[in-house]
Amino acid sequence: MIWYLLYPLRGTTEAPVLAESHIVRGAFARYGRYAASHVVTTLLVSVAVAAVLIYPFPFLYTTDFTNGASILPEHAWTDTLPLADKNRVEPDVIMRSIWVHGNYFQALNRNVLLNTLELQDELLGPTVNFNPRRYTAGEIDMDNATSTDLSVAQRDAYHIVNGLTNESWFFQSPLQYWACSAENIEQDNDIIATANERKSQPTSVNITLRHSTVFSGKRFQDRQLVAADALVITLVHHRDSPVGRIWQQRVQALKNNTADNWDLFEYSPTGKTSELYEFQFRPMSSQDVFLLGLAYSLVLIYFLTSLSKLRAVKSKVGLMVTVIAQIVLAILSSLTICAIFKIDLSRIPRLGYPVVIFSMSLENIFRLINAVILTPSEDNTSKRISQAFGETGYVALISVTQNLVILYALSKIVSPGVSAFCTFTAIALIFDFFYLSTFFLSVLSVDVRRTELSDALAKASIRSHRSAFDAQSRQTWIDAMLKGRIAMSTRIAGTIVMVGFVLIAQWHFFENESLMRALSRITHISPKYKSLSLSSSLTEVHQGRSPASWLGLQDHETARELIHVIKPDAHSYIARVFHPTIFVLKGSDRNLSANEPWFPPAVHDFIRHQSSPFIVTVVVIAAAVRLLMNYLLWDELADSARVDGTDGDPLLSVKTLSRGHTLDVVLLSACSDGHLVSIGLDRVVRIWDIKAGGESYVLGENDDPDIILFPILALCIDEESHWLALLTSDKVLLWNLIDLRWGPTIRAEPYRHKPEAFFFVADDSTTIPSLILIRRDGILTELKTGQAGPHSFRLVKESTIVSVDSLTEKGRAFSYCLCGGLSDTDKFKGFPTQVMASTREGQVRIASQEGTDWTCSAVNVEQSNERELVSIQALPELGFFLVIRSQTVDLVDSQTLRAIYTFVVDPIQPKSMKCFHSRPRRMRCGSVALWSFTLAYINAYTRDLTVQTYSPQHEAESLCFCDPASPTRKTCCPWQRAKVSKRTIKNPGVWDALPSGIMVGVRKKTSEKSRADGHVDPQHLQQLGGLRRRNHATQTANCHAPQDNWEVWMFSHFGKKETWETIPLCSKVEDDGHLFVTNLGPMVRIGRASLAIGLSNVIKVIMVGNERFETGDNSQPGDGMFSLGSRRRKGPSTLRGKHALHCAHC
Repeated sequence: MIWYLLYPLRGTTEAPVLAESHIVRGAFARYGRYAASHVVTTLLVSVAVAAVLIYPFPFLYTTDFTNGASILPEHAWTDTLPLADKNRVEPDVIMRSIWVHGNYFQALNRNVLLNTLELQDELLGPTVNFNPRRYTAGEIDMDNATSTDLSVAQRDAYHIVNGLTNESWFFQSPLQYWACSAENIEQDNDIIATANERKSQPTSVNITLRHSTVFSGKRFQDRQLVAADALVITLVHHRDSPVGRIWQQRVQALKNNTADNWDLFEYSPTGKTSELYEFQFRPMSSQDVFLLGLAYSLVLIYFLTSLSKLRAVKSKVGLMVTVIAQIVLAILSSLTICAIFKIDLSRIPRLGYPVVIFSMSLENIFRLINAVILTPSEDNTSKRISQAFGETGYVALISVTQNLVILYALSKIVSPGVSAFCTFTAIALIFDFFYLSTFFLSVLSVDVRRTELSDALAKASIRSHRSAFDAQSRQTWIDAMLKGRIAMSTRIAGTIVMVGFVLIAQWHFFENESLMRALSRITHISPKYKSLSLSSSLTEVHQGRSPASWLGLQDHETARELIHVIKPDAHSYIARVFHPTIFVLKGSDRNLSANEPWFPPAVHDFIRHQSSPFIVTVVVIAAAVRLLMNYLLWDELADSARVDGTDGDPLLSVKTLSRGHTLDVVLLSACSDGHLVSIGLDRVVRIWDIKAGGESYVLGENDDPDIILFPILALCIDEESHWLALLTSDKVLLWNLIDLRWGPTIRAEPYRHKPEAFFFVADDSTTIPSLILIRRDGILTELKTGQAGPHSFRLVKESTIVSVDSLTEKGRAFSYCLCGGLSDTDKFKGFPTQVMASTREGQVRIASQEGTDWTCSAVNVEQSNERELVSIQALPELGFFLVIRSQTVDLVDSQTLRAIYTFVVDPIQPKSMKCFHSRPRRMRCGSVALWSFTLAYINAYTRDLTVQTYSPQHEAESLCFCDPASPTRKTCCPWQRAKVSKRTIKNPGVWDALPSGIMVGVRKKTSEKSRADGHVDPQHLQQLGGLRRRNHATQTANCHAPQDNWEVWMFSHFGKKETWETIPLCSKVEDDGHLFVTNLGPMVRIGRASLAIGLSNVIKVIMVGNERFETGDNSQPGDGMFSLGSRRRKGPSTLRGKHALHCAHC
């Protein structure tokens, strides 16, 4: 909330961003790294603390108001409020009482009881076997009644049980446990047991004789009363009651006549004889239920909506359970602390406590999750958690501190019941931050490490933050809010809910008064209640509890019963409470024999009886969690030392797969679960398992050598990583990667043109997916097992295909779901495969599969040159194609075949463009939206890599794929208004873009002079132009030679943060046995963060961060086609491309 208040001065509502070197941010970052690296330890700490605080909860709370345990909140508003006399409020009843003391905490002594009975009879008349129903006013002659004396019959006739009048009265006394009979007291062998057995005994007006109303200064053990310091006899009467007048007169007389038996003291701490109090018991009304239900609904809707918008969460149910568990742990822990420190929470309805904590806790939770999402996905888990917690930890701490200050200020001006609620909320916020820093942080680390989040995190790119040169003129806070530039997040919503609920709770106790009067009463309540101390001002008596504090401890059930008697149709009553007269039996020892215990009796009972089970339970829970985490994370714990190193560990790593081939590797194909297939000039087809550490086997090694007929023209692997397809000149061979067996052979048309595309497509009618083969002459062939022959379709006529790409069922299903265009029938049928191809003449055609047939149509795209080369790239997650020309790129909808936008780019080298984007989401208008969209390509003139990124103008917007002619919402940013940023990487070499938006390449290192003037060293050109000299005497077979000076580079930019890193492709201490080469081999993507590249006869596997190799990861691996790159000179051109921002590291 403080950031919103400072908006006019700072121009932003975001929390300040501390530098990474700041000591506070560094401390939180170090803790985050430790928590992520030691997940089990962090989780065990949180679980142990939770067990220690939650286990005592059922032993410290009770619904029984008489046994010394804390009282759980009910569904009612209850309180005892003092009123100022100047309000001139007419009381409903008058309360008078006497307190009788014997020895210190020996009020239940038989002698004290008998003497107290004499006092009671002196004040009220004979009360033995008291039954006022025997007499009524109509039957008794009331004319003889005087102001100083009443007969028993006259006294009982005025009793409230015989009718509610201005003269009614009733009383409560502990002696009623023994029917006010001296004989019963004399014959009782166990007075304390009798007091416990009859603690629920009702009086003649159905008011329970609770220990809290008839005793003061109680001692409990094992939920039983064991001692009391004072006996309390209370008279409740109306204004005109003669019984009240007689009581007052007789008390005054006792002060003068009982000097021999009693010591009398007047308790008057304020100098006044009486105070006005309002006792309330207000059940929750239908309006309260509706408002609380609405509050819970809004919090739930906000939670689910925010959860659905998280673009990097896969296990949303698991995240929801974790969030709820954290908040429940914080609430239960806070309840235990409140019980230990005697904080009475029974004044506010129980449903009011969770909603405030939920609304305030979600702020820090979602801030942390979003911070993890925004971290570079190439980083390891510990670094990502460290960076995210370093960015958000201090903000969360400031938010908690701010709310604690607000709660402290509110607690000083509200009634005691609401003040207790403020205390509970403050304790809950502290525990919520603790569990966020331990429990939630460790669970989040596990999810990221186990790819519950990381696979989606890799697909999420970052919405670019506004840079310094893009800053706009400062707006007013109201203008920014109206234009949607400021997000109404829980930074302010949680605080508003907290303050609002406190004010609403306070208003409930004054709802029948005007606002000004209620505010004035608040200022009078606070000082009066804060001055009520536990100890009495009568130091010579040493009372166990002062009369004022005793009055505030009366439970709401007693208040409810009294209201029902005094004002049956009301929810509160006002009483003038006279300060009690204190009677101390002569000769009593009032010296302190024991100090008041710090904790409630229930705490001592728990320690006495539950210590051993408590310790055993905590140890067992901790051990069980430890064993469970070891079982669930056995592989992660084994890899944690390798994955989560120090901050200086490189993100890039290279693994060599050697001794698989004796000649150059010419074909590679891979799948997301870590299978890699390589084919070399030595006619060996080798299958590698990268996930298993690089184990491999030769395909068909023990079979008939004639099964695999070389040359192999193309290969591919299906999406489920079950089948490998090898295309030879006249057939397709299928190999099962799971069962390690050959599948059926599919015949293909022999002696055709070379393939341009070869891939699997989903086919529910067969166990083995069908294959699509597209050749350069424009023939599309569908290959299925079990069919008599291949089914061919001509995609283009009298031309040659130069580029082709496809949208298969998986990608299209995802894009259709985003667009909201799915009916139940469509979901069942699936989606047809679409293939878009371009010809040498620059024509673009698209073919769609309809059942067993194909339909083809032309795509109308503008061309500036009839012979311009056009490339095609599919965007499977979006359902769009990119039609790429020399200096423009069209974004074409696969359904309408219309270009919704044309990107203007620098001159593009043919077939060099790669596209990646943030995780898509669906807007309210039904269209797909992104936070960023990046085109990466080689400049045709400079041969540099250009990275061109599009992002919305404002943070609250998204790039929208809607029809340009249709109206847009305020959260949609049309492509025409998108911001464009460019980065240039010089000498990129062979490169590719990972699904996470990280670019990885391998290049030959150049001299510093070449980097400075842009020209290549002549000696280097001579080496590149020379013949291959393998195993030459002057060259070594390893990477020590200058000709083998290859390096791996990685580049990513997330908002303002750019990451650049390079490492050698070949280790200086490793002899991988590769042959000397001047050019690199094929490159394919393996998983989410891995690439494989051929280096002569070995394969180098390049990993960025932590790669898990999960099946089904949408990594778009390589297609296993031969590289058909340009044979033109690779040197720089004298022409210059458009100006772009150069990467500082290149």
